[in-house]
Amino acid sequence: MCQRFKIIDMKNLMLIFVALLLSTACSKSNKVEKIVKELPSNSIFQLDSKWQNQNDKTLRLADLRGKTLVMVMIYTSCKVSCPLLVSDMKRIEKAIDPNKLNEVSLVLVTIDPETDTPARLKEFAKTRGMDDEHWVFLRGNKETTQELANVLSMKYKKISPVDFSHSNIISVFNPEGELVSQNEGTGIDAQRVANIVNETVTKSHE
Repeated sequence: MCQRFKIIDMKNLMLIFVALLLSTACSKSNKVEKIVKELPSNSIFQLDSKWQNQNDKTLRLADLRGKTLVMVMIYTSCKVSCPLLVSDMKRIEKAIDPNKLNEVSLVLVTIDPETDTPARLKEFAKTRGMDDEHWVFLRGNKETTQELANVLSMKYKKISPVDFSHSNIISVFNPEGELVSQNEGTGIDAQRVANIVNETVTKSHE
């Protein structure tokens, strides 16, 4: 009889122990979830707009969270400054520490969403050797494009059916979407930008 009571007591103790473990796990899970959802007030990921990438996948900027971003706005039919900006982005890519490149997204956003369909962006990326996973091409609509340009302090204006005048700015954001640096103009110091990217990746692990 005493033996039976001991067995019952042990079962109850085990059930209590499991319940406590589950309770602690849920508590930790809720804390982690809360941390994941909270963003700095100045984060670019606060923008809730929807975009399409070169693979015709719909996403939000927050889907890029967790990686250091190097971002520029271009349009694929541009014959003057955009090819130089693309060249700058490729030079930055080569200057980034190869061991850190998987923690970086090189993002090109079109200012001409009517022309630059996902298929066109994909072809543009392929023909220029920018089709590795860390290259991200985005297309929104007129409103979301203008909103992002405002955040980046980037000005653009359509001056003909096929041409835009626009400023040339390459921006670096940390994994939480906070602006780290901006470089204006073409032919920028790619190594300097790459050093900032490398430092930003390193700091994200501290």
